Amino acid sequence: MELQSVFSKSFAPYGRVLRGLDVTQLLSVLRKQTEKPADGVVYVPSCAALEETAAYEALQNSVYGGMPIQIGYCNGTNTKLNCVEYHRDSEINIVDEEMVFLVGRQQELADGTLRTDRIEAFRAPAGTAVELYATTLHYAPCDGETGKGFRVAVVLPRGTNTEKPQTDGTYEEDGLLWAKNKWLIAHADSNEAKQGAFVGLKGENIDIAPLL
Repeated sequence: MELQSVFSKSFAPYGRVLRGLDVTQLLSVLRKQTEKPADGVVYVPSCAALEETAAYEALQNSVYGGMPIQIGYCNGTNTKLNCVEYHRDSEINIVDEEMVFLVGRQQELADGTLRTDRIEAFRAPAGTAVELYATTLHYAPCDGETGKGFRVAVVLPRGTNTEKPQTDGTYEEDGLLWAKNKWLIAHADSNEAKQGAFVGLKGENIDIAPLL
């Protein structure tokens, strides 16, 4: 697997780097007021301190066109794929420490399954705001440097990744629905699989540690 850049043309099917956003205050608050586990990953869908920064209005009105949003964070240390998820909309990741995205394409799913050799890796430098399109399969970021970990502000429509809605199980994607606006596909080796997530990632559970 090659570590590519989010600024490369090969990232275009998955997303883009956003220009013209001032995220200085947002990243300062992220750095000072959110935890970064040394032995795992923490995800918080909505963080009041981040949503009180000046970037909130620009993200809601300019990037999401006035739709209600939430700003949370995903911090910690990680080098493995484990799962992929998708939403019905773009996700914005605002990077405080260099990190790596492992991504795939929803269009390549077959009955909810995907071979892990279809996953690609893209490095994002500190300070970038990266949009992942709705059809981009993704999950927790990976370290940009061995053992250093990452902090990333995560912007999504409000309510995403909160309590799973009730369904009757007859719709074709109901088996993948893991939380509100969150469809999840797990690798058999992941903790999520042990918790009952749909196992649809076939092949090696990618670990980028040797590439760092």
